[in-house]
Amino acid sequence: MQQGIHPKYHEDATIKCACGAVYETGSTTKDLEIEICAKCHPFYTGKKKYVDTTGRVDRFKKLAEKAEKKKTAAKKHASKEEKASKKAEKKEAVAAK
Repeated sequence: MQQGIHPKYHEDATIKCACGAVYETGSTTKDLEIEICAKCHPFYTGKKKYVDTTGRVDRFKKLAEKAEKKKTAAKKHASKEEKASKKAEKKEAVAAK
């Protein structure tokens, strides 16, 4: 094994969870902070818990709102075109008489 290329191993590393749980273990990093552990993970607790650390749900909601706005705008535009075409047909019909 080569000397001096491996990271230092800490026998007393601490892992801290967002729920407040603290674990002592060995690691190459002295202190670690995690978001979910066995004490608060929904699989182990049996409770449903909403976890959205990256904001994916908010992003999805924004995209859904944009899509809905586009649909309503397209419907309004289509209805305006229909009204305009009906007016043009009426004018043609009146002009033909």
